[in-house]
Amino acid sequence: TSIAVCDNRRIARHRVFADSARRGKTSMGWFYGFKFHVIINSRGELIRLRLTAGNVDDRQPMPNLCQGLSGQLFADKGYLARWLTEALARQNLQLITPLRKNMAPVLRTAFEKAILRHRSLIETVFDELKNLCQIEHTRHRSFFNFLVNLMAGVVTYCLSDNKPTLNLTRVNSLAKA
Repeated sequence: TSIAVCDNRRIARHRVFADSARRGKTSMGWFYGFKFHVIINSRGELIRLRLTAGNVDDRQPMPNLCQGLSGQLFADKGYLARWLTEALARQNLQLITPLRKNMAPVLRTAFEKAILRHRSLIETVFDELKNLCQIEHTRHRSFFNFLVNLMAGVVTYCLSDNKPTLNLTRVNSLAKA
């Protein structure tokens, strides 16, 4: 997800993050700041996180972010790349993404199809991080203050009792049907 550090109208005169923040684009539009990459489990718990400049491709930090993990990694279409799938396969990770319209069909289990339909879980986690834990605001006065605010929000989220979760018993029953 994007973390804007100033309003787009103030980019030209912004000085606090002039050396580190970059202009980037998401499906929601242009922003000036950073990208926050997160891996979560089915219980909504944060497993790994990384902060990159706003202009970094979402796929670039994935091999390092997934270091030491194994199993299946579910992602959206933005992570489709043969080199990324091969790099993660060397780390014993199977990257599972939806297919684009022009791609050849791939056999998926009913469980994998059901999990891919629950993309809203990560969006809910990002929503809670941004709105409840307030990791994003555009008036930071120093880079250190930005990092402290970001980590305080992450710690607040990790300590909260009611994180969004996937009901895997329901997903498993869908897979059997």
